[in-house]
Amino acid sequence: MERLYAGWRYEYIEAPRKQYDKLFEALPKEGDDEKNYILYRTKSCYLMLNSFPYNAGHLLAIPYRPVERLHQLTPEERTGLTDLVIFAENLLTKALQPEGLNIGMNLGRVAGAGIPHHLHVHIVPRWDGDSNFMPVIGETRVLPIALKEMYKRLKKFV
Repeated sequence: MERLYAGWRYEYIEAPRKQYDKLFEALPKEGDDEKNYILYRTKSCYLMLNSFPYNAGHLLAIPYRPVERLHQLTPEERTGLTDLVIFAENLLTKALQPEGLNIGMNLGRVAGAGIPHHLHVHIVPRWDGDSNFMPVIGETRVLPIALKEMYKRLKKFV
């Protein structure tokens, strides 16, 4: 039998569970961007690594103000969010050279939003062959790099 070790994930198993309802509001206020994997800030939004990534380098673009739907964003927030997604695309391209990207949102809990009252954009780098049987059969994602290491790698390009 082969074994798959992802020892760096134990940090998440032992960590106290944060209050997720206000998570996207709380993290930027803590002032510890490295601890919270916040890579970049603008006036209206911020960019961070997803702590529960679909793939290595999975980023989230998040407005500071919590809203559920796009039409609730101010024009400045809409522009800021779009500009931040473009920044993320360029950052991932320079730092990781992905062969493609998935960019999208899950609006509402039934659409898959883990934090439905605070919309955010997922920017996921993709490579040919990066998906395997683990997510389908084992309900497990295998990531080749720890979040702390990915943060350091991406931060060099910000």
